[in-house]
Amino acid sequence: MVVDRPVDTRVRVGSIELPHAVMTAAGTSGHGAELGRYCDLSTLGAVVVKSLSVMPWPGNPAPRLHPLPEGMINSVGLQGPGVAGWFDEFFPELVRSGGRVVVSLWGRSVDEYRQAALATADGIRRTGRAGDCVIAVEVNLSCPNLEGRRGIFAHDAELSAAVVAESVAALAGAPRPVWAKLSPNTDRLVEIAGAVRAAGAEAVTLVNTVLGLVIDPDTGRPVLGNGGGGVSGRIIHPVAQRAIFDVAAAHPDLPIVGVGGVSSATEAVALLQAGASAVQVGTATFADPRAPEIVARDLVTWAADRGIGRLADLTGVAHRGGIHPLPPAQG
Repeated sequence: MVVDRPVDTRVRVGSIELPHAVMTAAGTSGHGAELGRYCDLSTLGAVVVKSLSVMPWPGNPAPRLHPLPEGMINSVGLQGPGVAGWFDEFFPELVRSGGRVVVSLWGRSVDEYRQAALATADGIRRTGRAGDCVIAVEVNLSCPNLEGRRGIFAHDAELSAAVVAESVAALAGAPRPVWAKLSPNTDRLVEIAGAVRAAGAEAVTLVNTVLGLVIDPDTGRPVLGNGGGGVSGRIIHPVAQRAIFDVAAAHPDLPIVGVGGVSSATEAVALLQAGASAVQVGTATFADPRAPEIVARDLVTWAADRGIGRLADLTGVAHRGGIHPLPPAQG
């Protein structure tokens, strides 16, 4: 007979306490409460909404998604209604769901990030008490920089720090912790994590998609309408583990939100043990929209079967020489 052992699911990401270590990931769960038809969003740590810019944005030409073994490649292009439109159209349903909300922002210049953060602060203020469910702002730095030195913001420590500093300042009217979502497509990840922390980020989210390209052999052309795209899913899970482990080793006091290839409890455990305080479930929701809730439930079962009383105790285990958990309970 399996003994029911209570597990404390609460975790902290900087100044924020979450009721559970499992969240959704930006770009994979919609703009609002779309997954609420399949999951009780209030039981998750938070809902991270699809990245928003200050202005409405049409996204990239189709095709935008292409399946891969153990994942997919996409170039959706951050289509969205803009921050103000999101607060009007999608935010009310999220409030009714009872979920905690992390607003994800993007821009093509430092000023566009600043404007998006200003619009977020304005939206929080004008929605009154409903705005309290916005618990953090995740700044998506894996975006092309269209001013000055062209490239990806998250590949440049100075530009990444500037975006974070401007975002923190712009949110002064409705202060929320800023999390910086970083790219694995650079050998400067550890340096950049330190730079955004110094600029005011309370946490980093690791990682975004891995750059990729898929050619259709019958046409000799890329399968995506925009050419290349971002690879996600289980296929990048080892990349996420390595990024989290390296940043946690270099910055042990910097909270990390882990994302990349989490579709089961054991994959969530691996990111926590690598150094993450919480995890996000993303691409797995395309295969099963119940995935975040399933991972959250199974993570508790995994811990209970091994006599682990707190999910928070899993964070950084790999940096402490590992653990020797109790064998699974026998039923």
